[in-house]
Amino acid sequence: MSGGVIAIDGPSASGKSSTARAVAEALGFAHLDSGSLYRGVTLVGLRELARHGMRGDDPARDLPPETLRRAAEDRGLMLQPDGAGFAAYLEGEPVDDELRSPTVTSRVSAISAIPVVREWINSRLRAMVRAGQNVVVDGRDIGTVVFPDADLKIFLTASAEARAGRRISQRGHTIEAEDLDAEAAALAARDHADSTRAVAPLRPAEDAVHLDTTTMGFAEQVRFIVERAQPIFSRP
Repeated sequence: MSGGVIAIDGPSASGKSSTARAVAEALGFAHLDSGSLYRGVTLVGLRELARHGMRGDDPARDLPPETLRRAAEDRGLMLQPDGAGFAAYLEGEPVDDELRSPTVTSRVSAISAIPVVREWINSRLRAMVRAGQNVVVDGRDIGTVVFPDADLKIFLTASAEARAGRRISQRGHTIEAEDLDAEAAALAARDHADSTRAVAPLRPAEDAVHLDTTTMGFAEQVRFIVERAQPIFSRP
């Protein structure tokens, strides 16, 4: 038995996770955040470097891919049910807050480009759906690689400036022009890295519904997706 899948892809800071979580809650689905696992592997790599006293601070550069994969398994990186979604656990402890640190954020793009890591994470995401759970999954290649047969695919985006402003606001900071420009430049660089990488580059699936939220409110974008999902999942 397999569950239904809504795939929400898009660039960094496009609001994929918060939108997916709200859509899942509205539909009674579970929310799967693939980014939490990539961030989890990044955190595993940083801990491995510290444990071995290595001078490097870039797990993608300083650790062999198989070492990263094995360490993620040995340290028990997993997603555990948490309300309407899942929370990341590492070594038996919840680590969602640590996964959002600037150190992890600045290194996760390189980790996500490693084929061994992607295969390991994708297998875990697919296993959850095979268990019969209806899910909303967000990431960068969910509709193109992980679940190419998803029931509904959304490509969520917004201008770099809009995404930068939202990210600064999420941190609780006042949006200053200088900070906005710097954040937008950082997001543009991340977009370029994600869309040009050799493995599973960021791109919309051919059958994805494009949703530009630059001028949309959060409730409006959630409603847009829910209204398109309801007819699909109400079919006998």
